[in-house]
Amino acid sequence: MKTLLVPVALHDSLPSVFETAILAARRFGSLVEGVSLRPALAEYVPVDMVGGMTWLRDEEADKAEAEAAGGRFVAFMRQAGVPLAEDGPCTPASVAAAGPRYRWRPDVPAGDAFLGQYARLFTATVVGRPGAEDGSPRMTTFETALFEGGRPILLAPPIAPATLGDAILIAWNGSTETARAVAFAMPFLRQAQRIRVISVEGGTVPGPSAEELARALACEGIAADHRAHSAGRRTPGEVFLAEAESFGCDLLIKGAYTQSRLRQMIFGGPTSHLLAHANIPMLMAH
Repeated sequence: MKTLLVPVALHDSLPSVFETAILAARRFGSLVEGVSLRPALAEYVPVDMVGGMTWLRDEEADKAEAEAAGGRFVAFMRQAGVPLAEDGPCTPASVAAAGPRYRWRPDVPAGDAFLGQYARLFTATVVGRPGAEDGSPRMTTFETALFEGGRPILLAPPIAPATLGDAILIAWNGSTETARAVAFAMPFLRQAQRIRVISVEGGTVPGPSAEELARALACEGIAADHRAHSAGRRTPGEVFLAEAESFGCDLLIKGAYTQSRLRQMIFGGPTSHLLAHANIPMLMAH
């Protein structure tokens, strides 16, 4: 995972996003690129229903917010001792010799559309776990990167993790989405100290079992144990988090939205539960 994209918005989980990106960069010698993420002006057009007046978000305030985001990103990287990347394009020789480093791209348009397109160039995009509370990362940021980027999402928990990728839990449900997440996570899996594959009865789709995935990983030279949990009163999402806690997991791998987003909004589902409650880093793909 040599290139990590970090969209920077001013929310409460931002320090955890930075720390999660740095942990990954130190593990893989990655280039961390920060970009400012703020809503496009068209996304903020409040209308006064009484007077019929419309206000646009102030362009100067938008520019100041982008500069503040860049300042926070650069200051955190410097404080963490991450060096600034040298100017010029990457070459195989420079990448092989380089360790973790950062750069800031200032010329980024507002709006989530750019993020979905630009994320296609990076090994992973690091974002904060979205939430409904004020000060939480926006759900649209996560969903844009997930569905439009074509690459995995590394979700930072609300509080910065101490480690990343030492003990990995794969929340397996037999789906193509989770198979993609496992494929994207191979750099982490090859370096992990412990790996467990778990499945939950009633929370799978037609496909290979957890045991079969563990055997397939063994053929890749990756040791993993496996567990199949029977159905009970807990939902699959609750089982995944309980197992992650007992395993000492510091990275959970899961496919996102095997069920449709609309169905999960109405009835709930493992992805929705993890997005609402997980306090560990997660690598997700769709």
